[in-house]
Amino acid sequence: KTPDHIVEAGVKALRDGHHGYTPANGILELRRAVSADIKKYRGVDVDPDLVMIVPGGKVTMFFAIKIFGEPGVEIIYPNPGFPIYESVINYTGATPIPMRLHEDKGYGFDADEVLSLINSNTRLLIINLPSNPTGGTVPRTEIEKLVHGLAEHPHVCVLSDEIYSRILYDGREHVSFLEYEQLRDRLILLDGWSKTYAMTGWRLGYGVWPESLIEIATRLSINCHSCVNAATQYAGIAALEGPQDAVDEMTDAFDERRQVIVNELNQIPGFNCPEPGGAFYTFPNISGTGYKSLDLQEVCLNKAGVALISGTSFGHLGEGYIRFSYANSTENIIEAIRRIKTCL
Repeated sequence: KTPDHIVEAGVKALRDGHHGYTPANGILELRRAVSADIKKYRGVDVDPDLVMIVPGGKVTMFFAIKIFGEPGVEIIYPNPGFPIYESVINYTGATPIPMRLHEDKGYGFDADEVLSLINSNTRLLIINLPSNPTGGTVPRTEIEKLVHGLAEHPHVCVLSDEIYSRILYDGREHVSFLEYEQLRDRLILLDGWSKTYAMTGWRLGYGVWPESLIEIATRLSINCHSCVNAATQYAGIAALEGPQDAVDEMTDAFDERRQVIVNELNQIPGFNCPEPGGAFYTFPNISGTGYKSLDLQEVCLNKAGVALISGTSFGHLGEGYIRFSYANSTENIIEAIRRIKTCL
């Protein structure tokens, strides 16, 4: 649940009379807090005027894809990946170009392979690290190879979805695309409060936009949702500026569950579950079971009473995989896998 001091900040904001509209890009105090947080965890200076406060993470991705997407344009996106990427690309009329995530690379991308997908029609490249649905991460060396290669393609902008940036394991570092000055004039960063502070229902996220695009994003916010509700923005300040113990405790708990679920899944005949490097998902390969992904999803739901998601829900390259979330208790995870074993 959301840490108590964040809840109290939201309640206090309501009692203090913060009931009206705010600027469309968010209150200055929150945008300054975001800039300070980026400096603290990413080591990068960001002008608060380039920060756009939005209701959740999806708004930034929708705006970015809407700005660049149109018929005749290509947008590269991770597959398997968060379903909204491909859905919104199709909505704009652009052509979605899948970027394969490799199981043998910890569900990371191959930089040379990604660069080979770019042509004169490419307008946007979407990156999500750590990733949903795989929990995949990518080492700095591979990211820097991609960044170096993008210098040859100055017409391509990058949307870096870093919503899971604080949820990493085994001493992994988060490498933010904001670190690369050569990309700053064509980089959109997506982050927010939902995952880090257990604030999914508060609907609070942010984007960091290039100077050339921030006015367009602001205009879209004005016409789309006016602003994020005021009390939530004050809660967001408390989250960033208050104690971070709850974040560390949550990540430690996820790490314990991660080890349990990987061990348990690898004991199921036909399953092969790599250890995720971040987020709170596992993405086991189930091709050894003989089931198609959607069929196994239905069997687990209807016979075992366990809800999981077919890999194909995250793109056609997810066939042969299933997504599990370990944002649940260890006891429930063990019981769920016991049930799956009995019905296969």
